[in-house]
Amino acid sequence: MPRVWDVPVHDSTRVRDARVAAEHAASMAGLDEQRTATAALVATELATNLLKHAGGGQVLIDVVAPAVLEAGRETNLLVQVATVDHGPGIADVSAALGDGFTTTGSLGAGLGTCARLADDFDLHSVPGQGTVVVARIGPVRAVAARERGPAVRVRAGAVNVPFGGAEYSGDAWAWVRAGDRVTLMLADGLGHGPQAAHASGAAVEALRGAAHLPPAEALRRLDTALSGTRGAAVAVAQVDTRAATLRFAGVGNIGARLCEEGTWRHLVSRPGIVGTHRPTTLREEETAWSQDRVLVLHSDGLPSRWTPTADTCRTDVDPAVTAAVTVRDASSPARPVRDDTAVVVLASTPPDGP
Repeated sequence: MPRVWDVPVHDSTRVRDARVAAEHAASMAGLDEQRTATAALVATELATNLLKHAGGGQVLIDVVAPAVLEAGRETNLLVQVATVDHGPGIADVSAALGDGFTTTGSLGAGLGTCARLADDFDLHSVPGQGTVVVARIGPVRAVAARERGPAVRVRAGAVNVPFGGAEYSGDAWAWVRAGDRVTLMLADGLGHGPQAAHASGAAVEALRGAAHLPPAEALRRLDTALSGTRGAAVAVAQVDTRAATLRFAGVGNIGARLCEEGTWRHLVSRPGIVGTHRPTTLREEETAWSQDRVLVLHSDGLPSRWTPTADTCRTDVDPAVTAAVTVRDASSPARPVRDDTAVVVLASTPPDGP
């Protein structure tokens, strides 16, 4: 089931909670002692930064798939540490990432050191609005030539916020690869809590055996796998990176929005519940996929009033950062979420990427 650690950091005692959560996540991801220590250090430093510079915030720790599905590394698991705040923001991001810029009273690692230690690191900060930081720490691996094929020209990332600080989220996402095709899925188990997490977790497991199928066929496979569970709303998007096409099919109330040349449009799902009330026919939508496209999938925990901004359509930002900014800006203490909330973003890999 999707275990997520949601740690509100408003005093120094919660910094330790963030570190312990990172250690538990590292164990789940199968990281060795060295990389576990790295995950703990990054979580500690980023949580401390929340207190020192933003007056507090939120740390979300999760075990996630790689942001890019390179051949032979698709099944690697990484610890993702995301911090979200509504603080004053960072006036000079370049300086904050430079050597010697450290947080008083912290480990002295600084954002620059965290960036070097992590497999992936990115941040978004706007003065007066706050900062989002995402770092991923994976297993130690030998340096090797990186794949350059079409399938690694897309990347995905997400944030998953369990309702009410629960241990398990009823939302789950995954993505898989079969040759030049990459398939992204978001599942929202009916309701929330462990039974909802069981349903969405079953969808994740079933997707691993459906990487070669088009979205509508994958949904039929998932419907069988979710029989006997509460069921879930599920959306499946597949990019054929060689043919440069996107195919989409969904059942239930997963939101799907595609940015094309700066303009957003909805991708439509059919009413129903995968595993209990799947529609007899499934409509697949197909459109072109190009370097400027951004796809956002989200569960109904995101307020319906959410409207994408120009930042949401950027391809030069880590997709998980875009997801975290979306969650932060769509909700507030005055507009609390009513359910588990997951946002998944699929975008092109920058030219200097794999």
